[in-house]
Amino acid sequence: MKNIILSAIVLASAILFIKNNILAEVSEELDPAEVSIGERLFLETRFAQAYYANSKKADPALDKTITFNASLKSPFAGKTMNCRACHMVDEHKDTPSAGMRSYADYAKRPPVPNRDDSAYTSGRNSMSMVNISLPFQAQKDQGAVFHYDGEFNSMEDLVRATYTGRNFGWLVGEEKLAIEHIAKIIRNDNGEGALAQEFGGRYSTLLKGIDKNLAVKFKLPGKYRIDVLQATDKEIFNTVAKLVAAYVTNLTFQIDNKGNYVGSPYDAFLKKNHLPRKPNKNESAKAYSSRLLKEINNLKQPLFVTKDEGKFSSHKQEFVFARKELQGMKLFFKKGTTKSTGGNCVSCHAAPHFSDFGFHNTGLAQQNYDERHGQGAFKKLMIPGLMKRNKNHNNFLPATSKHMTTTSRFRSIASKDKPGYTDLGLWNIFANPDMPAPQKKLKNIMCLQNKAAGNTSCSTTVLLDKTIAAFKTPILRDLGHSNPYMHSGQFDNLQQVVQFYVASSTLAKNNNLRNSEKALKEINLSASDVEPLVAFLKSLNEDYD
Repeated sequence: MKNIILSAIVLASAILFIKNNILAEVSEELDPAEVSIGERLFLETRFAQAYYANSKKADPALDKTITFNASLKSPFAGKTMNCRACHMVDEHKDTPSAGMRSYADYAKRPPVPNRDDSAYTSGRNSMSMVNISLPFQAQKDQGAVFHYDGEFNSMEDLVRATYTGRNFGWLVGEEKLAIEHIAKIIRNDNGEGALAQEFGGRYSTLLKGIDKNLAVKFKLPGKYRIDVLQATDKEIFNTVAKLVAAYVTNLTFQIDNKGNYVGSPYDAFLKKNHLPRKPNKNESAKAYSSRLLKEINNLKQPLFVTKDEGKFSSHKQEFVFARKELQGMKLFFKKGTTKSTGGNCVSCHAAPHFSDFGFHNTGLAQQNYDERHGQGAFKKLMIPGLMKRNKNHNNFLPATSKHMTTTSRFRSIASKDKPGYTDLGLWNIFANPDMPAPQKKLKNIMCLQNKAAGNTSCSTTVLLDKTIAAFKTPILRDLGHSNPYMHSGQFDNLQQVVQFYVASSTLAKNNNLRNSEKALKEINLSASDVEPLVAFLKSLNEDYD
């Protein structure tokens, strides 16, 4: 009898253990409700101006997916704009000329709906959204801002501006109309669409969050709930922004329970050689990167990652970290001098995230302008100082609801037909009175950068000059899922990017680069260094899905 009781206890314990583990696995796989509903809103194709104006007619801008080497049938053909149209994942994963994306697209600049303002594409390339909003220590220290020019103070601000902006077909001054339209879509949703069937039914039921028939995965926490039949348009719109922000914030590369990256050959190499995989507490990313380089240089017999230890399913490369990748890593982390090679990439792309989340002038704006207007034209370009710029908003700064008829001359694509028009990046936003929200963070970021470069002044006037042609540092993980590269999308492959930096460094060393940075002068790469450096950058790829 005693043995039977013991056996029963053991069996019950085993069942409980299995049940708990199954529940744990399920709970790990399920996204929080705000993330799931945020994903539905991210995919929603009825928020655009074209849907408002034409009811259910399709937007021609979505007929095709534009890539860097071909045009493909769009997964959103027959619909109007949504977030996923510019931030794709697996829509073309089986197409050889396209493949997976890490919430980026394939175009140099994505198409936008036609509104008779001569704008057929966005002004800049679509940045990958994975890891873009994580509260990394670098962002905690200086403050997280978003977009290539730091226009948005939070992810919610970015979402609000996107839904009411040009990418969704809305013109400056139409924000109120856009908000009314989006609120109407939310209120009147009948729950019969394909997205509704997949994501929990009517918006009114989902967002209220109290229906007993709601699946657990769609039951919103109280802070996200709203009764859309009682709420104002603005309240509904702000809830939409909060939910989409929750979804985007959840987009991350693979990490373990200790916060170490684990998805790439580079990460596997660090683990295999017992190398530090992230900074110590209170250690900066740059200090960690410097320490890591020392440990790499001290490796007498590095253990390489071979093709038998892993396999990519979404990249056309072997899952390896060998001698060439190690050579490239050393180039990436090392400063170049007149006597030794080094890429000094880590100056702006510190490990383990491979971004400092700051703003830097790479020389790309100057290259693009000079190609269209002659060598040296960018250095001669009249760019006003702080007082003149802010007193003449319509002549120099981007359009806003307070200034709707501006030239936006310094937030434009450089064109041979329009001398004086180019994209100066952060310069358009920094100390711009029409954009107060990010200013404290932007000044802090630029002040920290200026001091790191050995300059003491943090006056707004001085810092404004440092913002000329400066753009936000992208994250270099999984670049194989986000080409073409740079804010202009003009480089199809990484070899072109590295060669561009070599050319830009030469300009800086010869004092021919406007608003040059010291980091560019500390690049010294030969032609034979390009392939190892590219091999290292490819070792940061992973199977993002």
